[in-house]
Amino acid sequence: MALSGSSRGKRRPERRAGRLREPAPPAPAKPLAAWRHYVVLALFALALAGLAARAGYLVATEREFLQDQGEARAVRDIAIPVHRGMIFDRNGEPLAVSAPMHYVWLDPHLARLQDEDFQRLGNALGVAPELLARRAGADGDAPPRRRFAYLARRLPPETAARVRELEIDGVHVARAYHRFYPAGETAAHVVGRTDIDDVGQEGIELALNGPLTGTPGSKRVLRDNKGHVVKVLEYHRAPTDDVHLALDLRLQFLAYRELKAAVEHHGASSGALVMLRVATGEVLALANQPSFNPNDWSNRGVAGVRNRAVADLYEPGSTVKPLTVLAALEAGAFAPDTVVDTAPGYFRVGSKTIEDPSNRGAITVAEVLAKSSQVGIAKMALAMAPDAVFNVFQRAGFGDYTGCGLPGEAIGALTATDLDKPIGRVTLAYGYGLTVSPMQLARAYLLLANAGERKDVTVLRGAAPAAQRVFDAGHVRAVVAMLRGVLEPGGTAPKGKPNGYTAAGKTGTVRKVGPGGYDDTAHVAFFAGFAPAQRPRVVLVVAINQPRRGPIGGGQVAAPVFARVVERALRILGVPPEAEVPTPTTAKAQGVPA
Repeated sequence: MALSGSSRGKRRPERRAGRLREPAPPAPAKPLAAWRHYVVLALFALALAGLAARAGYLVATEREFLQDQGEARAVRDIAIPVHRGMIFDRNGEPLAVSAPMHYVWLDPHLARLQDEDFQRLGNALGVAPELLARRAGADGDAPPRRRFAYLARRLPPETAARVRELEIDGVHVARAYHRFYPAGETAAHVVGRTDIDDVGQEGIELALNGPLTGTPGSKRVLRDNKGHVVKVLEYHRAPTDDVHLALDLRLQFLAYRELKAAVEHHGASSGALVMLRVATGEVLALANQPSFNPNDWSNRGVAGVRNRAVADLYEPGSTVKPLTVLAALEAGAFAPDTVVDTAPGYFRVGSKTIEDPSNRGAITVAEVLAKSSQVGIAKMALAMAPDAVFNVFQRAGFGDYTGCGLPGEAIGALTATDLDKPIGRVTLAYGYGLTVSPMQLARAYLLLANAGERKDVTVLRGAAPAAQRVFDAGHVRAVVAMLRGVLEPGGTAPKGKPNGYTAAGKTGTVRKVGPGGYDDTAHVAFFAGFAPAQRPRVVLVVAINQPRRGPIGGGQVAAPVFARVVERALRILGVPPEAEVPTPTTAKAQGVPA
């Protein structure tokens, strides 16, 4: 049978198992991109799982390390500059303060200033352009090696603002602190000064430089990846220590004024004054002449900077005779009313003649002290054990530091070398052969004012040095009663008696040693004492070195300074004037029981 044209070319269905079966269509091929997608997803999932596992592991085992590393990259401690601590007197009056100032600087290695830049800077600073060029290291042929140079320092804010307005590349303005001293030269030797870098150089500024300088503070900040501060996390205080001195500025002004007037009036080369508070040993006033102005160091000089109250050493002369009398009372061979024959007014010890200004005849021990008899003291010294006077001087603190804490303190000289010779014992007894500072002498009289208790002295308020009894209180009170006669008519210092108050003290007029031995034309005039006599409040020592006009004796030169300062000081301290109590000397003269 023939096929029709419509079925030509078509596959016939196969017959299998009695039925027809259609052929299966071919399976479509999967795109290659789809397979890659699944692979990436799988790998990403594996990576996430690995990261999660690693993160979990690190959190469990390395948490502190990772936290520290993160903070190290984002958290920073930034320094907070600290200004120097203040110094106050005992009543809170400022003696040293730090005020903000400015300085101009550059990096000579990077800055490339031209002549016109130096000219503009010079006009703003009031400094010669040539000087600025030298400071910047721009005046040489070789390139500068320094990386920092000051162009100007200690500038007020208005000058610093003028420099900023110039906007010269490489020139920087920064702030620093500068020290000012409100009391000026009045308290300069106690307070001291700092140098241009604010480092202590003299006085308390030097002695307590560490606590006054303090430690720079800091603040912890969070920064972004560009270094900008995002947040301040915490502040760390910038600690500095303020210092409160025992000095009373009211008494300091008084002491300084009177000492300066006396030095100028008598044409003296120098002078020193020390005032101590009896109850505590605190330094209420300390003055020197010449002095210096710590606010203006351009006119500095060694003579004015020297703290003569603690650094200058003198033979104390008759000011130590009360201690010699104390040694005599301790020895038991003398009493205040024991008679000593000083006739005919001189006394030979070996080859040396000891003389009084006149023949005072037979006088009591109290009168020996009041009239400052060299002959009487010499005879008393020879009647004691060879080391009796030396031991008393040693217990009084001679040859040792006073504890005042001021730089440059000298300890003086006290030796037992010549005690085996009569002349050595005699000269030591009336104040030659040893050296002391005015501060050491003040501490010895502080011992007398405290009835035999020795205390160190201090320039800091509130310090309480331990007291040590070194002399019998009864013996010391007997010496104090005798010292009142020094300021009475017939004594060596009636001009030293303060109006309205009793006082006890002793004069001293010491020849200075020159190239050829003791010089009869060069003297130191002393007065050392305390007031009121019965209940002492202040100890005062005055030393006038080489007075050249008028009298030279301690009773005429130093004693009047003592009287004026003590009278006003006691009134300032609120001590009421007291009724006159007869001294042993005046009582004997007036027939009144002492």
